[in-house]
Amino acid sequence: MTTKNPSPANIAAQIGAKASGSRRTRIQASPQFDGGKFRNSVPTSNSLSLSAIPRVAAGALFGGEARRPKHDIPVVRSSGGDADGLHITWYGHSSALIEIEGSRVLLDPLWSDRCSPSQLAGPKRLHAAPVALHELPPVDAVVISHDHYDHLDMATIQQLAANTEHPVTFAVPLGVGAHLERWGVPADRIAELDWNESVRVAGVELIATPARHFSGRGLSRDDTLWASWVINGPSRKVFYSGDTGYFPGFAEIGAQHGPFDATLVQIGAYSHDWPDIHMFPEDGVAVHRDVQGGLMIPVHWATFELAAHRWAEPVERVWQESKAHGVRLAVPRPGERIDVDSPPEFDAWWEQIA
Repeated sequence: MTTKNPSPANIAAQIGAKASGSRRTRIQASPQFDGGKFRNSVPTSNSLSLSAIPRVAAGALFGGEARRPKHDIPVVRSSGGDADGLHITWYGHSSALIEIEGSRVLLDPLWSDRCSPSQLAGPKRLHAAPVALHELPPVDAVVISHDHYDHLDMATIQQLAANTEHPVTFAVPLGVGAHLERWGVPADRIAELDWNESVRVAGVELIATPARHFSGRGLSRDDTLWASWVINGPSRKVFYSGDTGYFPGFAEIGAQHGPFDATLVQIGAYSHDWPDIHMFPEDGVAVHRDVQGGLMIPVHWATFELAAHRWAEPVERVWQESKAHGVRLAVPRPGERIDVDSPPEFDAWWEQIA
């Protein structure tokens, strides 16, 4: 579904646009915006030290086989079903469909072959998208956690926005709406939120909540906000962490918005060289517990090679940590639809291919 055009114009479009006008005014009024940049409530050290650069470079050059499974990743062709109740379908990385009490919310959809401004270079999928984007049932809302390429994909957004029979609302953090408008999304279909702001779509309340990360699609950083998200149906609740480092704000989210029937929590692409912006798997379990989650579904692993750890290490570690704390865990295959009220018997399917 993606373009193969590597032209400068196409790459410039992929990078997106900077906020201006009333959008810029809202950004400058945000409590999260200070000194010309968005800031975390707990500061991070997300720049590599000079001493760490050789170690990170060595990790990028060696150990490639360990960072990929030995056999094909199994995928399940599920395009959703009846939206009643609470069902979650994970399509790989952080892309997931939440069917909640009659409404459908799609998280960080990425259907392109690469998470990159060019489909000729950059991290490539380790498994195919389980279903084509047009095979999904009608989606009411698309939620974006932040503007990095592995969470915000131009081609996917444009295809979703082209559906005029069932127009979708895009809920995004402050500043991200400028990217979407450049890609042709009508302004009246973009809900741009600061932390702790909300929008109601098709009977579901979407609340942007704090996270500890950063943003940027080009040379500049932190011009747009990042967020975790609360998805509130009439009686059911889901929490999505987005990309984040661990911080005390998750306990505050749990106290204000929890408990949650299910959580989708980032567990992969971590390193001791950037501990403040991507969680370790054990941190992910801590977040689930902090927000008072019921069923935990780990995300942000398996689909792209984005760090030097072994391919299966994130899920192995989260499995062990969840058992240590009595956390209910479901690890679906990409495309597998989970009934939150009746999840399948636990299956360590990754062990057969790692």
